[in-house]
Amino acid sequence: MRTVRIALLGAAAALAAPSAALGAPGGSDDPARAVSGEILVGFGPGTSSADRERVAGRAQAAGRERLTSSDARAERFRLKAGRRNSDAIDAVRADAAVAYAEPNWKLSAVASSNDPYWTNGSLWGMGDGFGSQASTAWASNHTGSAGVYVGVIDEGIQYTHPELDGNVGNPRELAGNGRDDDGNGYVDDHFGYDFANNDTQVYDGGTQGKLDDHGTHVSGTIGGEGGNGAGVAGVNWDVTLISGKFLGRNGGTTANAVRAVDYFTGLKKGGLPVVATNNSWGGGGYSQALYEAIARANAADILFVAAAGNSGTNNDTTASYPSNYSLANVIAVAAIDRNGALASFSQYGRTTVDLGAPGVGVWSTTAFNTYSSYSGTSMATPHVTGAAALYKSTHPSATGAEIKSEILTSATPTASLSGKTVTGGRLNAAGF
Repeated sequence: MRTVRIALLGAAAALAAPSAALGAPGGSDDPARAVSGEILVGFGPGTSSADRERVAGRAQAAGRERLTSSDARAERFRLKAGRRNSDAIDAVRADAAVAYAEPNWKLSAVASSNDPYWTNGSLWGMGDGFGSQASTAWASNHTGSAGVYVGVIDEGIQYTHPELDGNVGNPRELAGNGRDDDGNGYVDDHFGYDFANNDTQVYDGGTQGKLDDHGTHVSGTIGGEGGNGAGVAGVNWDVTLISGKFLGRNGGTTANAVRAVDYFTGLKKGGLPVVATNNSWGGGGYSQALYEAIARANAADILFVAAAGNSGTNNDTTASYPSNYSLANVIAVAAIDRNGALASFSQYGRTTVDLGAPGVGVWSTTAFNTYSSYSGTSMATPHVTGAAALYKSTHPSATGAEIKSEILTSATPTASLSGKTVTGGRLNAAGF
């Protein structure tokens, strides 16, 4: 995960237009960090079509498109051949109609692979000791509810996996009938939507190798079917997962991450009770477009659970996005091992990372009906997302703020996390 330094001065300051004097963000023209020939532009309220055309001309845009219907003010500009991102950003950001102009950052999953499961002790992250204590909740018959919905913003999900086949899909949208049954603007998105390829096939693993391992792995931790005598069990044995796929073989982009976040906000506004999204990814720099999309999710009462990152650095001093966005619905998660130690790769932050969760040697579902052990803050994050869903299943009237408060106040003090996270503790879902 690549990081950049940024000062967050609160919501009001963060929403202000960047100063033209600052110049384009560092890394704007680095093809490893940002999409070449693309920038994101946010317009101020009341901007006319003539204003937009003027700004597009200054940027030397060859094409434009709105990111989502949820935010008609944000557009992606595709620049003319040879036009540098930084030059385009500098050319437009001082325009009175422009609220912000920024790179379309490249994003990636936050995991590393290392090479079944509850009964043999492999699934330590669900148990007591330094695990999530989910098994204690199971002992009280708290195993989740299909009426709780979670968005998995990631790679796709193998929704046919025997541990996931009953827990993935929007019941308001029928598959394959050629209609937009739930009226959200997407046709046949029963399992979710692929924003990387602009289609409804959220699982491509069968034809492109184990492409969707990462998204399938985090899904199994959130909601692998338990009590069936096979494989693994998720924090929730029953839950409804929906895929917001935006990561592909070469990672993803800020623009498609914004579209994915807004997709779940749209589902929530349409009446589907989405409690949280899982965000085991990161990269690039600060994005006003993504900040505002997460803020819209916050307004819709959707938690945004995010991986702290795998560079072993302090997020208080070197910000890591999206976990560092200063918004009330964000929960930032570090990784610990089965002995309670902060993982050597895990990023941390006394004021910016909320708590730790199991993230080393985590077994879960992967593509082609398989199971794999992965490590990363990517693996810690779905334990917390799963806990949020589990709490919602037993407290159906709880708001996102109340769920977040319960997760943080119930964290178990842990020596390795003292002074390294906001709570100084690790996830404890025993009472959920």
